[in-house]
Amino acid sequence: MGTVGVSTDEVAGERRQLINVAYRLLGSVTEAEDAVQDAYARWYGMTRSRQEEILSPGAWLTTVTGRICLDLLGSARARRERYVGAWLPEPLPDRTEWHHAGGAGTTGPADPADQIVLDESVSMAFLVVLESMTPAKRVAFVLHDVFRYPFAEIADVLGRTPAACKQLAASARRRVSVARAPVTATGQADVVKHVKEAWETKDIAALVGLLDPAAVMTADGGGMVGTVLRPVEGGARIAQYMVAIADKAPGLELLERSVNGAPGLVAQRAGVVMTVASFDVSDRRVKRIWAIRNPEKLRPWARED
Repeated sequence: MGTVGVSTDEVAGERRQLINVAYRLLGSVTEAEDAVQDAYARWYGMTRSRQEEILSPGAWLTTVTGRICLDLLGSARARRERYVGAWLPEPLPDRTEWHHAGGAGTTGPADPADQIVLDESVSMAFLVVLESMTPAKRVAFVLHDVFRYPFAEIADVLGRTPAACKQLAASARRRVSVARAPVTATGQADVVKHVKEAWETKDIAALVGLLDPAAVMTADGGGMVGTVLRPVEGGARIAQYMVAIADKAPGLELLERSVNGAPGLVAQRAGVVMTVASFDVSDRRVKRIWAIRNPEKLRPWARED
């Protein structure tokens, strides 16, 4: 039995959920928007009678978006093998600071800043763990554990049995459980603030004290800007590298900003954002630093005058 008179507002109202699903699956705002737009294009490309045969437009759109993301994740693996250096997810600013690419520097009702919920499932640490999974595990885990979709619906996305999808999610869950629970925002903000102060004063000793001895820093320049192509390992080496950057970049201004919903740092010069840094903090020390420098991934951070 189909729906009678599918509401345009009802269908359009699914966009927020779809954008949230797609960003967590893809780690890219641009690709998430494209995937959701593609799903809507398929919906509106159907006849009215076919639309009315669909019991739940939201479920249909989620299934189609999930399949599109699954295809994109498969092709992304090949693209990222050719990527210069490490690939990191696109960092998200706080919605009050979002500057949509191609816009006028203000947030409109359709902008991702109004759509994406900034919670622990979009933290850089979480997204990096998701990136290490197979596409099928990632889809099964995100749809079930993050968005609570039943395995029967996930099976339609993956083209597998519900039991197989349950196994995929369980395997992914074990990998995620290895990651530590994040510290409170206040605790992380304090550590990030001290990192900023030590970086600005080029105090290597203070930086070493704030970094875990086994800390790792990963940078993503995409081959478009200069940066290390391999992760820098060890607190002492990272501290030396950070001070070296400060020496080579006079006039660099550091700002404390929310990055994917957690305290982070933004480095800018002459008002232009050069780097967005996200941190994984545990026991009052920085365990991981993710520095995104690829200009294409920093568009939401760029003010347009």
